[in-house]
Amino acid sequence: MKHIAFAIPGDIDTPTGGYIYDRRMIQGLKDLGWQVDIVALGEGFPYPDAATLAFAQQALSAVPVHCPILIDGLAFGVMTEIVGQLAQTHQLIALVHHPLALESGLSDAQAKAFKSSEMKALAYASHIIVTSPATARNLIAEFEIPPHCVSVVLPGTDKAQASPDSAHERGHTDGVLRLLSVGSIVPRKGFDVLLRALATLKDLPWSLTIAGDRSRDVQASAQLDEDLDRFALHDRVQLLGAVSSAVLESLYQNADLFVLASRYEGYGMAFAEALAHGLPVVATTGGAIPETVPSTAGILVEPGDAEQFAQALHRLMTDRQLLEKLSSGARQAANHQPDWQQSAHLFSEVLQSFRV
Repeated sequence: MKHIAFAIPGDIDTPTGGYIYDRRMIQGLKDLGWQVDIVALGEGFPYPDAATLAFAQQALSAVPVHCPILIDGLAFGVMTEIVGQLAQTHQLIALVHHPLALESGLSDAQAKAFKSSEMKALAYASHIIVTSPATARNLIAEFEIPPHCVSVVLPGTDKAQASPDSAHERGHTDGVLRLLSVGSIVPRKGFDVLLRALATLKDLPWSLTIAGDRSRDVQASAQLDEDLDRFALHDRVQLLGAVSSAVLESLYQNADLFVLASRYEGYGMAFAEALAHGLPVVATTGGAIPETVPSTAGILVEPGDAEQFAQALHRLMTDRQLLEKLSSGARQAANHQPDWQQSAHLFSEVLQSFRV
């Protein structure tokens, strides 16, 4: 039987793109006949304390020598000594959603420390799986990873059918354009930029729903509340926090436009989901977003530029023909995306291609 240990930092049920990817790959591998042993590494990554590192080392050391270990990059990059020791007895695979040093809000010293740690740790990996070509290029160029050591396995999407009487059509009957933004409330997602942009468009009819975990960064969540007060947007913006998959599906179905001002994305699963639902996108060029959202499906601007973001929003709020054109482009782009079964098949093939 094909056998692998999948090491997960934190709670595997966390509602973020990285954890969703992990869960879907685990289930996909099982469906393909793999035995997948989940190894819990503990809480606190990528800032683990000594107790968490000791717990993680004990858990990983208990994996049988014959079994390869795949470790999520949220932990891999900060466990240099542990993976160095483990590499002597186990085949290690790193799953990198995006380099730790590229998280927004880090000081220069923190970013430098993350990059140094992750570069040293990744040198111990037998292979590295990433979720976008952009991340692969970054690791090869900036982390000195040989190209043959990196494989890209894009996230899948659940194919959604946009019906003629969908909310995208209904959204204009009352004259209000329904905006949707999905992402954890952290600095990298750029909600401060989004609200600054929307604050200049209060003369237009729109509403915004934000769905995303508010517990990951207390300061970013507080900043979001402050911005809502400062720009007097409470009557326009609904904050839902983390939501179930059923609620999220309903939100996509009832939206007219997907908006997210991310400063960087290793892939951007929420963008792919938006396209799958036929939603035009206003976003940024940060990281892998341009590879996920083609120009036929959305408008992308420079990260951090609230003025450009507002201009892009204004275009779509005032030009229904363009909105419909980009909606059609979104559905066409979605046809080129893999579904989760296809992604799991590729993931399995990658594992088997170098498995000892």
